[in-house]
Amino acid sequence: MPKVILICGKICCGKSTYAEKIRIENKAVLLSVDEIMLAVFGQDAGEKHGEYVRNVQQYIYDKSLEIIGTGTSVILDCGFWTKGHRNYSKEFYGKRGIACELHYIDISDEVWRQRIEKRNAAVSAGDKNAYFVDEGLEKKFAEGFEPLSDDEIDVRVQ
Repeated sequence: MPKVILICGKICCGKSTYAEKIRIENKAVLLSVDEIMLAVFGQDAGEKHGEYVRNVQQYIYDKSLEIIGTGTSVILDCGFWTKGHRNYSKEFYGKRGIACELHYIDISDEVWRQRIEKRNAAVSAGDKNAYFVDEGLEKKFAEGFEPLSDDEIDVRVQ
């Protein structure tokens, strides 16, 4: 039975690495907002970034239904930073009778900052597959990330 796995965690916490690992284990299709955004817009989508992200997320939801219809599981790497987004996603799939799990990447603030430094070094060295996280972006995501309650989490990854 195909299912959807939602990968949740702060920016730079290891979501994409974990998603790729379980993609292989589950023979699933991975749909990533960042991958699509970076492929289409590069490092900066400008003032329309938020609008484009919303459009890409809607595309991903629609595409995931198509993929699930083939009997293949889907992994969504979209952050799921807010409780509203997490609830919407579980409800979206639940209404359609599709099993949905939320996997939460739970790391300490110290490890998180180390991963940001590592990513920024890679982006500065030419890696175009990730966003550079400056202080403003780090603050935005730190303030915008809504902690999860235990009942939201199906799998906690530490």
